[in-house]
Amino acid sequence: MTRPRKKRRREVNRVPRSDALMPEYDRGCVPDGLVTRRQLRDMGLSPGRNEGAVAMLRCRLCATRPQWSCTHPTRGYLLRVDLAKPKRVPTLAQERALDQAMAARQTCGECGRRFYICLSKKLGCCLECFDGTPVDPSSCMTGPAPAAHRLAA
Repeated sequence: MTRPRKKRRREVNRVPRSDALMPEYDRGCVPDGLVTRRQLRDMGLSPGRNEGAVAMLRCRLCATRPQWSCTHPTRGYLLRVDLAKPKRVPTLAQERALDQAMAARQTCGECGRRFYICLSKKLGCCLECFDGTPVDPSSCMTGPAPAAHRLAA
């Protein structure tokens, strides 16, 4: 009979909030002009000239412990909106190169059909060519694109 294991408590690295390197804000209390990377992405912006995080967004657990600095991995870093720049728009050549790369991953090596999903590199072909499993017609792209324009999107 095996012995029950003893649970080890993780060592907690507690830093007083007064000694924290960056200012910390609880959720809902962030001043205007500071956002997370995801919020920047939703606004159509990139970090731009932001050198790094300006402040830290505390996790929900640390909101109940105002005297301690948040050291959990779920904390977020806040960036300044005024230093952010608009996202770059890819050129037509970049889009074509990406489409060619995706076509190589989505095209069956046996039958030549292009699917909306990437095929398994292990199999090297679609399931119908591998073991005869019928393929849903809605998962395949209709015929090859005309020679003038080969973008999938």
